[in-house]
Amino acid sequence: MTAEERKVIFASSLGTVFEWYDFYLYGSLAAIIAKQFFAGLDAGSAFIFALLAFAAGFIVRPFGAIFFGRLGDMIGRKYTFLVTILIMGLSTFIVGILPTYASIGVAAPVILIVLRLLQGLALGGEYGGAATYVAEHAPHGKRGAYTAWIQTTATLGLFLSLLVILGTRTWTGEDDFAAWGWRIPFIVSIALLAISVWIRLSMNESPAFKKMKEEGKTSKAPLKESFGQWRNLKIVILALIGLTAGQAVVWYTGQFYALFFLTQALKVDGATANLLIAASLVIGTPFFLVFGSLSDRIGRKPIIMLGCLLGALTYFPVFKMLTEAANPDLAKAQATSQVIVAADPAECSFQFNPTGTKKFTSTCDIAKQKLAGASVSYDNQETPGQPAVIKVGTTEIKVAVSAEDVAAAKAAAEQKLADLKAAPTPDEKAIAAATAGLKAVSDEKTAKDAVLTSKLKAALKAAGYPEKADPAKMNKGLIVAILVYLVILVTMVYGPIAAMLVEMFPTRIRYTSMSLPYHIGNGWFGGLLPTTAFAIVAQTGNMYNGLWYPIIIAAATFVIGMLFVRETKDVDIYAGD
Repeated sequence: MTAEERKVIFASSLGTVFEWYDFYLYGSLAAIIAKQFFAGLDAGSAFIFALLAFAAGFIVRPFGAIFFGRLGDMIGRKYTFLVTILIMGLSTFIVGILPTYASIGVAAPVILIVLRLLQGLALGGEYGGAATYVAEHAPHGKRGAYTAWIQTTATLGLFLSLLVILGTRTWTGEDDFAAWGWRIPFIVSIALLAISVWIRLSMNESPAFKKMKEEGKTSKAPLKESFGQWRNLKIVILALIGLTAGQAVVWYTGQFYALFFLTQALKVDGATANLLIAASLVIGTPFFLVFGSLSDRIGRKPIIMLGCLLGALTYFPVFKMLTEAANPDLAKAQATSQVIVAADPAECSFQFNPTGTKKFTSTCDIAKQKLAGASVSYDNQETPGQPAVIKVGTTEIKVAVSAEDVAAAKAAAEQKLADLKAAPTPDEKAIAAATAGLKAVSDEKTAKDAVLTSKLKAALKAAGYPEKADPAKMNKGLIVAILVYLVILVTMVYGPIAAMLVEMFPTRIRYTSMSLPYHIGNGWFGGLLPTTAFAIVAQTGNMYNGLWYPIIIAAATFVIGMLFVRETKDVDIYAGD
C-alpha cells in the first residue's frame, strides 16, 4: 500500500468515523435530550418524540443518497463528500449550543428535528462518497481489503461517542452532565470537523472520475440514468433486496438489537450490557478487514450470503443461549412456570403505541401491558366472553380487581406499616416504602392498578422470575462469546459490501446508484429494526418473536442473492464508462 493510498483510506475513514460519532451522540443522549427539548410533554411522550427525532435521521438517509449521489456523479467525489461532512459537523455543533425548550419554547424541538434531518441527509451522501472514493483509488484485486476500512467506521464512531460521553460524565458528575455537560460532546465535535475538512481538502479527486471527466463522459442526468433505465434500475433493486436489506438486518441485530435484548428482555443493567457489547466489538471489529480481504480472493457474494444464512438459521438458538448465560434464573422460570394471558380475543388490541396517545383499558390489554412492563414473556390463550386472567405457573390472577381485593390490600398495607413502626429499631426506608404502598392502594385512581401490580409481582417472584439479572450468576465469558459470534456475522455481511456495491455500477452513475439501495437497506430495513421487533414482541408476548423480522429478511436476501446477484470481484470498474 502506497503512502497516497494510506492517506486516502485514512482521510475517508476518519471523516466517516466522525459522521457516525455525530449520529450516535444523539441516540446515546436521547433521554437527556428528551428532557431538554421536549419538556412541554409528559416524560413518556417526551422520550418517544426524542426517539422519533432520532429515527428521522434514518428515514431521510435515502433522500440524502439521491441528492448527494447526483452531485458526486456530476461534480466529483471529493467535493461532494466534503460538503456532507460540513453539513453533518455544523449540525452537530449547533445542537451543542441550541437553546432548550425552557428558553425558546416550541422552536427548540423544531430546530432540533431540522438538524437531525440535515444529519440524516448528510450521512446519506457520506457513505457512498467514501466507499466510491476508496474503491476507485484501490488497485484491482484489493478493493475488498481497502474498502473494508470504511466498514469499521460505524463501530469506531459508536465507540468514540460512548468514550467522550463517559469521559464528560466522569468529569462533570451526573447532575451537571444532565444540566449542561451533555452539550460538551456536541461542541468538541467542531475540532474533529476542522481536522477532517483540512485532511479532505488536501486530497485529490479519484482517478476513475478524473479519467471519465477528461474523456467528457460524466453523466448529465445521473438520476435518470440510474433509475429511469431498466437495465440499471433492476441492478439497483437487486442490490437492495439481494444484498443490503439482509446485510442491514444482520448488522443491526448484532450491534443494536443484542444490546436492547440484554437490557430490556434479560434485565441486565445498562453499564454491564454496554461493557459486554464493547468487549465483543473490540474482539470482532478486525474481522471487517479479514472478510474484506478474503472477498478479494474467494468473492464477495459467498461471504455475504453465508452471513445472511447463518443469521437466519441461528438467531433463535443463539438468543436463547444468551438468555441462559445472562439471566439463568429467567431461563429456568420460563421453562418451569409458563406465563399465559387467557382472554377474549375481541378485547385484545394491537399493543404497539409509539406516540403514547392510545389508552389500553380492556382487561386483556391491561394484562399485556403489565407483563410487557415487567419484561415477562407470555403465551396467549383464547377464552371468549371471559375477562382476562394472568396465569403464572399454577397461580391465577384476575385482571379485573374487585372492591373486596382493594379493601383487603389496604388492610394488609396498614398492618404492615403499623408493624414496621412498632419494631424495636424502625427501618426508615422500609417505612417510607410501606407508606407509599398504602397511599397507592388508598387512592381511588391508583388502587386497582396497585393491587394488580402487587399480586403479579408476588406471583412472578414465587415462580422464580427475577426482577433483574443477577451479576453473580452471569456467565460473562459465554455472553461475550455469543456477542462476538453475532458481531462476526456483522463483519461477514458488511466487510465486503462496499466493494461489491461499487463494482455493480458504472463510474458515471456509481455514486448515485450504489448510495440509494445502501441507505434504503440500512436506513429503513435496518434502522427501523428495533421498532419493528418491539412491535412484534409487544403484540405476541414472546420476547424471541422479534427475531422473526431479521430472520425473514436475511433469508429472503439469501435466496434472491443466490439466484439473481452475480459475483463482482473480477469486474473492471473502468469498463463501460
